[in-house]
Amino acid sequence: MSRGGFGGGVAGGSGGARAGGFAGFGGFWRGVGLIVGLELRQRVRGVAWYVILGVFFALIALVTIGVAVLAGGLGSSGGTLFSSIVFFVLLLASLISPALSGNAINGEREGGTLATIQVTSIATGQIVIGKWLAAWIASLALLVVTVPFLLVAIGIGDVSAATVLSSLGILLAELGVLAALGVGLSGLIRKPLFSVVVGYLTVAALCLGTLIGFGLGGAVTQTPYTQTTVTSVYNADGTYTCSDVTTSTYSAPRFDYYWGLLVINPYVIVADASAGDFDSSGNPTNVFGWIASGVRSAQQAPETDRYVDYCTDGNGFGDGFTDDGPTAEELLRTGVPSWFIGLALQSALAALALFGAWHATRTPARRLARGSRIA
Repeated sequence: MSRGGFGGGVAGGSGGARAGGFAGFGGFWRGVGLIVGLELRQRVRGVAWYVILGVFFALIALVTIGVAVLAGGLGSSGGTLFSSIVFFVLLLASLISPALSGNAINGEREGGTLATIQVTSIATGQIVIGKWLAAWIASLALLVVTVPFLLVAIGIGDVSAATVLSSLGILLAELGVLAALGVGLSGLIRKPLFSVVVGYLTVAALCLGTLIGFGLGGAVTQTPYTQTTVTSVYNADGTYTCSDVTTSTYSAPRFDYYWGLLVINPYVIVADASAGDFDSSGNPTNVFGWIASGVRSAQQAPETDRYVDYCTDGNGFGDGFTDDGPTAEELLRTGVPSWFIGLALQSALAALALFGAWHATRTPARRLARGSRIA
């Protein structure tokens, strides 16, 4: 459907609503539903949408085959395949969502059809929320395409129901956040191309910027620590004796100061909320667990006084450490979970973007920049 057809559809579809109005809570959501329906019908009538889904299906198939072969060679389970597919869906959604939702409002404004919607009983809030929900539902189609591959991973085994439900639930929420950011920016920024670019930069800041900030911050912030080392000496008669104790001073990075930057990272949020499957040794059986345990490990401050003994029991076979440290499972059981904090911060950012879109799109406009239009 063309942009003009969209505006005409709203005008015709809301003719009766103009008489009765969209008063009350139920009326508000009927108006939102009208916008959602028109947006989705406009999307599915285009050939490009089906091309995107076809390409997405092909990419997921290739990733599934590749990961399955690699995981099988490494002796991994279906958990590795399942978590890899979920992360790949999030990756592709991060690449596609800004383009799908980044011109939702300013594209109508630039095409001159936004005014056609605004002269009906459809309120600005209904337009913004309707376009957000439509973009969210459209992104869920990407997840539906992956269902056969997710079922294959579950069929292989070692994927608990809790991991399946939690990972898919948090992935749905992340897709909603991405859609809200795109629609919000399309209302805040006048030019569609600029809003799409800013959307990609925002996603990059969340996904890559947080990792870069965490790595650089921890690397440049150093703290001194002392290591006392006991080594062993091999004697001619086949015995071992302990050598003199040596003391050295080193510098260690302080990643524990910056782990909070990872809280808002979408991949960390999905991993932290989904971790829960471990083998008998306490090691994760999926990618979720390894990422989540790594973040929990980063929360720990480095030891400032370390004792390393390579002469345990005088046999020369000591592993050097008096304490091997907690397993990944123990880290996840005792560390500070952060996914709900990150999701709350992302939701606040998305809500702020949608509110800004409403404020910039509402009519009558009090003040406009020279050469710009409200609709």
